Amino acid sequence: MNKILIVEDDAAISNLIRINLNDAGYRCICAYDGLQASDLIEKERFDLILLDIMLPKMDGYELLEYIKTMEIPVIFLTAKSTVEDIVKGLRLGAEDYLTKPFEIIELLARVETVLRRYNKNAKYLNLHDISIDTLSRIVKKNEEIINLTNKEYELLLLFVRNKNIALFRDRIYERIWGDEDMGDSRTVDLHVQRLRKKIKWEKISWLLFIKLATGWKGSI
Repeated sequence: MNKILIVEDDAAISNLIRINLNDAGYRCICAYDGLQASDLIEKERFDLILLDIMLPKMDGYELLEYIKTMEIPVIFLTAKSTVEDIVKGLRLGAEDYLTKPFEIIELLARVETVLRRYNKNAKYLNLHDISIDTLSRIVKKNEEIINLTNKEYELLLLFVRNKNIALFRDRIYERIWGDEDMGDSRTVDLHVQRLRKKIKWEKISWLLFIKLATGWKGSI
């Protein structure tokens, strides 16, 4: 069962969302301000976060900066409905942006879409001849265990969970290293190079590797 954190300071709206998501088969926990939400994120593992922007103590934009280093997808649910607000939210790393008032049926559809995109329902993931057990964090190639560092594992998981999405270097760095000092601009290239070598894909180009890893069919 997918676990969803609802971060909404309006108790009536939060309760309505929780009831409907529970009825749809999701497990929901509610937070009513940004600090409470950050504490919950530290203690528990969530598959998705529904996040208001105008929150007490810590707003949604600031909280998203903290969340996006954890590989947890976020959907903004907010009354801020201008094009500038939507673009800002998406550029900061939200997977989707739904403005209030909204229909519950639309929210459910978007939740399902984002969870499917992230393969959050899957305990076991496959990429060609690579298999990933997300519970034990064991990666195998043709049944042979591949020993990866934490960053290499997170990179591989990022690729597999973002099928049909073009991943550029800055986006990859943002999702894996977050706010850490990037230092050498080739950080992403070096880690991907080591990952490719370990899974024996080192002879293919960067672009082909990204296409194979994500299933991307467009141009990069």
